[in-house]
Amino acid sequence: MKVWLDGAIVEGAEARVPVLDHGFLYGDGVFEGIRVRGRRIYRLDAHLARLATSAKAVGLEIPGGLEGVREVIFATLRAFDRDEAYVRLLVTRGEGALGVDPTTCPAPRVVCIVDEIRLYPPEVLARGLDLVTVSQRRAPPDVLDPGVKSMNYLTSALAKLEARRRGADEALLLNRAGLVAEASVANVFALRAEELATPPPSDGALAGITRAGVLELAGELGLVARERSLGRVDLFAADEVFLTGSGAGLVPVRSLDGADIGPGRPGPVFARLAEAFPEHARRCGTPF
Repeated sequence: MKVWLDGAIVEGAEARVPVLDHGFLYGDGVFEGIRVRGRRIYRLDAHLARLATSAKAVGLEIPGGLEGVREVIFATLRAFDRDEAYVRLLVTRGEGALGVDPTTCPAPRVVCIVDEIRLYPPEVLARGLDLVTVSQRRAPPDVLDPGVKSMNYLTSALAKLEARRRGADEALLLNRAGLVAEASVANVFALRAEELATPPPSDGALAGITRAGVLELAGELGLVARERSLGRVDLFAADEVFLTGSGAGLVPVRSLDGADIGPGRPGPVFARLAEAFPEHARRCGTPF
């Protein structure tokens, strides 16, 4: 692991953030998780644009601007020097007083972590994930807009914890209206009668970068794909369900709450998308 912190690149084990950083104290900051495949950064401009939007929404200035952050990513990736990687880019409020007031933090902090990508084991990917609907609910936009990718992921962490304690691989989060929002850290897709659907951001889904790529790729493959609200019943009725995320990519789902999705194994449409995605990612990648 390599970490860019306070103007220097250090080994992961040596990286330290002051305890008075408000990102540590209160989750006051924003971040992006970015995938690198074949020494190409997948949709870097889209990630940086989303970071800028998140920062603006919480009144946070990005030190050095987006160009400065871009160079930080490049430098850290070159120090890591591997073809495949996962980048976690964070902008915290910085150090301040021991209180929630953000105005006590004069200097935001940029941190860039680059490490190996950690995926589900091959046998899990081959059979598909088991999902359970958890008790946690995705907050509505009037509480915290899902378009703000903030460092406070407690809801997702608790959802994942509940799923694991119940013997499942992943959690399904609903919103307060009972509609599907997303998995703990991934977007949800459902295929039924040759239509591929994914929940809209207004239902609590993050407008994922990989999600957007899959919607585009589906169109290139001649599939009907669109955003629309989904309930649990829509997933039970689906022929196929899969998840997408920057880290894991495309991941099939075989069951929800103990009931098989379709035949209970990864389906042919998922296989087509998963096979085509690496080339799509190469075309949409920025070399470093």
